[in-house]
This record gives sequence, C-alpha cells and structure tokens, in this order.
Amino acid sequence: MRVSAKVDYAVRAGAELAAAAGAGPVKGDRIAQAQGIPLKFLENILLDLKHAGLVQSQRGADGGYWLAKTPAEISVADVIRAVEGPIANVRGDRPEQVEYAGAAEALREVWIAVRGNLRAVLETVTLADLAAGRLPDEVSRIAADPDAWLPH
Repeated sequence: MRVSAKVDYAVRAGAELAAAAGAGPVKGDRIAQAQGIPLKFLENILLDLKHAGLVQSQRGADGGYWLAKTPAEISVADVIRAVEGPIANVRGDRPEQVEYAGAAEALREVWIAVRGNLRAVLETVTLADLAAGRLPDEVSRIAADPDAWLPH
C-alpha cells in the first residue's frame, strides 16, 4: 500500500483536531505548523474532510476547524476515504469487480484479502487513539512483530 502525502497529512490533521476536541475551533495555520503541513495543501484537505462530514468550520476571528463527530467515531479509514476514495482498488475498480482468467483467476481473492486486512487495521484505529498515543491491542501486536518493520 502506498500512503500518499495527502492521506498522511489528512490523518495527521485529524489527530491534531482530535487532540483539541472540545477546546473550540482550531486555526488552519496552527494545525499546519504543529504537523509541518503546507497551509494551502492543508486547506484543500480540510475542505475534503468537511465535504465528507468529518470536519466543520467557521470563518472569522474566532473561527477555525473542529471535528464534526467525536474523535472515537472517526477511523483512519474514514479519513482516507474522505480524501482519496476507497481503501483498496485495482486500476480504479473495486477488487470484487475485477476478473481474471487462467493462472491469474485467484488474484481477485488476493486483492479482496488485502482490502480486508487493510480495513482490519484502518477501521479499528480512530483519531482518538492517535491523539491519545495508544493503539488497539491487535494493531499494537501487528506493529510489534519484528517482521513488520522489515522493508521487504
């Protein structure tokens, strides 16, 4: 899986908003500075998150951004889908829509299994988890496996 800069920035912005939940609107430049995200890029990302119903905003001196739901209700998968669409696709199609013949016939099931495993992690981790610095046990177990850290 390739994580784009847009996804990385969107999840980091979501974590910042989760950390500030309940404290009122957060200015875009504060989020950008805290996470080292270019402000113009961040503004476009926040607009995508707003259109997806994950973020709300208010203009003006007292304005800014805040989460539209509690941080525990927003998964990393929700953020990814808001800025890039489906979690996993094959040449732009959903894995269940692709068909292969001959020796590659079972490949569709491989792509479906990959999507399922991505969901198992990305739908489990919430913005609240990130802001608190603690992950669900199963995700922590996966990340603790030394093989998970190898670049192959």
